[in-house]
Amino acid sequence: MTTSTRTPAPAALVLEDGRVFRGRTYGAVGETFGEAVFSTGMTGYQETLTDPSYHRQVVVMTAPHVGNTGVNDEDAESRRIWVAGYVVRDPARRPSNWRSVRSLDEELAAQGVVGISGVDTRALTRHLRERGAMRVGVFSGDALEADAALLARVRSAPGMAGADLCGEVATTEPYVVPALGTRRFTVAAVDLGIKGMTPQRMAERGIEVHVLPATATVEDVYAVRPDGVFFSNGPGDPAAADHPVSLMRGVLERGTPLFGICFGNQVLGRALGFGTFKLKYGHRGINQPVQDRTTGKVEITAHNHGFAVDAPLEGTPKTPFGRAEVTHVCLNDNVVEGLRLLDRPAFSVQYHPEAAAGPHDAAYLFDRFTSLMEGQRA
Repeated sequence: MTTSTRTPAPAALVLEDGRVFRGRTYGAVGETFGEAVFSTGMTGYQETLTDPSYHRQVVVMTAPHVGNTGVNDEDAESRRIWVAGYVVRDPARRPSNWRSVRSLDEELAAQGVVGISGVDTRALTRHLRERGAMRVGVFSGDALEADAALLARVRSAPGMAGADLCGEVATTEPYVVPALGTRRFTVAAVDLGIKGMTPQRMAERGIEVHVLPATATVEDVYAVRPDGVFFSNGPGDPAAADHPVSLMRGVLERGTPLFGICFGNQVLGRALGFGTFKLKYGHRGINQPVQDRTTGKVEITAHNHGFAVDAPLEGTPKTPFGRAEVTHVCLNDNVVEGLRLLDRPAFSVQYHPEAAAGPHDAAYLFDRFTSLMEGQRA
C-alpha cells in the first residue's frame, strides 16, 4: 500500500545484482518491483509513463531534468500510468508550462507510483548497459530495512522473461475510434497495449478503427468486416504470446492487409516461424536511428522494447505464408526493426510510428498501410 507525500523521505533503489543507489522519495511512498530499464528521451515523459508497454518496468530517465512542463489532461496515451516505478536525477521544483495543471510528483503520488529522485542516473544507466536490464526494487519511507533484506525481496520478484502481460493492459471491451471526415476504410486493431495516438493517426487518414481486446478471436476480427488488421505494441515476452500469434496466423491465411508495430512486429516474426530473443538492455527513447532498407532512408524513431525478432538480415527466407524479408534495421546494433511478406499484404516495424512522444519521421508507415488496403480493394 502506498501513500502520497510532499516531504521527501529517504529512498533506496536495489538492483538484483546487489548494487544500491540512494535518494529521496518522488511520487508515492512505499515499495515497488519490476525490471530496471532506461529511456533516453529528453521530452515526452507523460506519454512514456502512460505507455502500456512499460507495464512492470521501473523506468530510469537518462535526461537529468524531469518534470519541467508538469502534467496536463490531454497528453496521456492510456487511462493510467503503467510504469511500475520511476527514477529521476533532478526533478523540477516547480513546473512551468501553460498547459500544466499539476506537477509530475503530484501525479505520480495520486496514482500510487513509487519513485526515487536524487539518483546518479548516469552511473545507473552505465551499470544497466554493462550488466543488462534486471530486476529492481524501489523502497521509500523513514524506516527502511537493511540492504540484505531488501535485496532478498528483489530477487524473489518475477522477471520479464516468459511474462505474458498483454491481457493485463488491453481493453476488456471493444470500442470504436471514428474516422475523421469521410470513412475510407475499416480496420480491426488488436489491443496488446495500444497507445491512444495510434488509432488517432489512422482516423486522420479516413480509417474507422475498431479496437478489440487481446483475447479477440478470428471471428471477432472479421465480424467488423475489416479492410485491414492492425496489431499494436504491448508489454511482456513475445515467446509467451501464443494467442496473438495464432490470431495473426488466422489473418495471414485470409490474406487481409496487416500492419503490426513493436510487440506486433515480434508477433509477426513468430507467426512466420522466426524466433525471438531478449535484448541485453533494450531500446527505449525517442532518438533511435533506423534505416528503411526498401528506400535507403534513415529515420529517427521512438522505441520501447526489450525483445527482438531473430530473422536473417539478408535474403528472402520462405515462411508458411510466402517469402519474407527484413525491411528495417537499427543502425546502432543491426537489430531487426521491420518485416514484410513479399507474397501477401503484411508488414511490421519494431518501433512506434505514432510519434507520441517522438519524431514524425515514421508517419509514412500509416500511409503505407492505407496503400495496402487500397491495393487489396482494387
